[in-house]
Amino acid sequence: MTRFGDEGGGTSAGDDDVAPYVHKVGVPPKQGILKEIKFALEETFFHDEPLKHFKDQSKSRKLLLAIQGIFPILDWAKRYKLHLFRGDLIAGLTIASLCIPQDIAYAKLANMDPQFGLYSSFVPPLIYAAMGSSRDIAIGPVAVVSLLLGSLLQKEIDPKHKVEYQKLAFTATFFAGIIQFTLGFFRLGFLIDFLSHAAIVGFMAGAAITIGLQQLKGLLGVKTFTKKTDIVSVMRSVWTNVHHGWNWETCVIGITFLAFLLLTKYIGKRNKKLFWVPAIAPLLSVIIATFCVFITRADKKGVQIVRHIERGLPPPSLDQIHFTGSYLMTGFRIGAISGLVALTEAVAIGRTFAALKDYHLDGNKEMVALGTMNIVGSMTSCYVATGSFSRSAVNYMAGCNTAVSNIVMSIVVLLTLLVITPLFKYTPNAILAAIIISAVVGLFDYKAMKLIWKIDKFDFVACMGAFFGVIFISIEIGLLISVALSFAKILLQVTRPRTAVLGKIPRTTVYRNTQQYPEATNVPGVLIVRVDSAIYFSNSNYIRERLLRLLSDEEENHKENDQSRIQYLIVEMSPVTDIDTSGIHSLEELQKSIQKRDIQLVLANPGQTVLDKLHASEFASKVGEDKIFLTVADAISTLAPKLEP
Repeated sequence: MTRFGDEGGGTSAGDDDVAPYVHKVGVPPKQGILKEIKFALEETFFHDEPLKHFKDQSKSRKLLLAIQGIFPILDWAKRYKLHLFRGDLIAGLTIASLCIPQDIAYAKLANMDPQFGLYSSFVPPLIYAAMGSSRDIAIGPVAVVSLLLGSLLQKEIDPKHKVEYQKLAFTATFFAGIIQFTLGFFRLGFLIDFLSHAAIVGFMAGAAITIGLQQLKGLLGVKTFTKKTDIVSVMRSVWTNVHHGWNWETCVIGITFLAFLLLTKYIGKRNKKLFWVPAIAPLLSVIIATFCVFITRADKKGVQIVRHIERGLPPPSLDQIHFTGSYLMTGFRIGAISGLVALTEAVAIGRTFAALKDYHLDGNKEMVALGTMNIVGSMTSCYVATGSFSRSAVNYMAGCNTAVSNIVMSIVVLLTLLVITPLFKYTPNAILAAIIISAVVGLFDYKAMKLIWKIDKFDFVACMGAFFGVIFISIEIGLLISVALSFAKILLQVTRPRTAVLGKIPRTTVYRNTQQYPEATNVPGVLIVRVDSAIYFSNSNYIRERLLRLLSDEEENHKENDQSRIQYLIVEMSPVTDIDTSGIHSLEELQKSIQKRDIQLVLANPGQTVLDKLHASEFASKVGEDKIFLTVADAISTLAPKLEP
């Protein structure tokens, strides 16, 4: 089809030149409402086509696939070979040596007895090994969640009231699992993506400093210490005890072993083959420190020790969960907060290692697995467990092949609970504090902060907001700030989308942003603007006002430079993925406004969804179907061929 120019450069009857071919933008085929709804639901909840394996299968096969979907271990266990076990065994033993001292330390962060940390590295990893889809993630308590849980719980119940405190902890763990399971089961995993990477970096860095400062109590042997987590309260508590509250023997133990642990981390970082050095360093430190305290009886000189760890299997705790009463909603609130933080950390870790080994990680299955393990954990005296980055990194570097490494770790923890726990009696709290500080150092990712600053300043504001919120107010306020700033960025981008004035790249028919390509030239008599967002009720007025403002600026420019007046406003709609009724209403108002100035509205490359709605609202006919083009170049060659630069 060939179309000849209309206004501003039509072809005369005696002219032999033929206008270039311009493909007509027709009415897209109409889709039924049910088909549209089905497509929207599939893209929202089933974009990864989780049921495609069931297609054309027998009923028995479908049942087997369904069971394997819930318990992936039934699938990969069939292909498991003995040569794979060597890597899993070494990895499992390595992460067990790391997790045992960490678990005892992290339990103290949560204000719980040491055995509860060990319980949380015994039951949950077994459940995850059966249901999880990550081959590398190592399950157990983590520093950030332990501190968050402890700080939230102690606001409700004094940790000295152990029984009630533990009941609320198990209740929170139960609801953390319920929320995680629900998000996965109903395929709502995309909700955790609303917490931006920048906010997570800031939150984790703030949590690292807060956790580190909290450990000054154990590192320095301070007996009276604030329960608050903000930096001002903690430092005041440290310095008010400097003359009479510090214990020099404790300081020597803590600082010496902290230096040793940091040195081993440095060695492991410099030489990847020596990954096992920082992995076994915490357990080695515990053994040496415990032995030293025992033979010198330093506990009688003021060095605080663990004293007692309950021996044996984790007792059932279903009867301790609050299913009714005043603590029900409190447990739900604390569980929701700690569960979502734990979920965000675990999924991020799982995706990181899945990308390194190039295998697919089903985020929704992960949530179901994590939720189930915490539900079961709450019934077996465990508190909130999730994926640990430090242990997962060691697991990966130790050569794990499958989740069997988690099973090996659980067996070692079980043996520890049954046999070894009495040996931890003389373990000094200072060494546990040193282990925690050395573990959280890696959470302060200053390189990521520098990169965020270079890439996006608003992201950096979100990062710093979360960071300062955690260290100066509290963990939960820092988390709230990080979520609020993440939403604020989304709202800002939606309500104030970018627009760009386009010009023609010399010697091409390509039109690009004149700020990005200064050599791009404007077409006389034409203003071309690209809208870089969907047009919704939240931004439609801004877009209309922005287009009118650009038009006014361009008209003033033309008057000052004695150029021909603007005849066409071309709106390039390639990035406009959708439009609602408010958006169409704003376009109608825009058309009326510019018609009064004797300027015509032209649309270039609207997508199918947008075009459907333009025709359904009859706005397409108001603009004129001869004013809707496939490309900006088509619009220029048709409407203003003699005005092209």
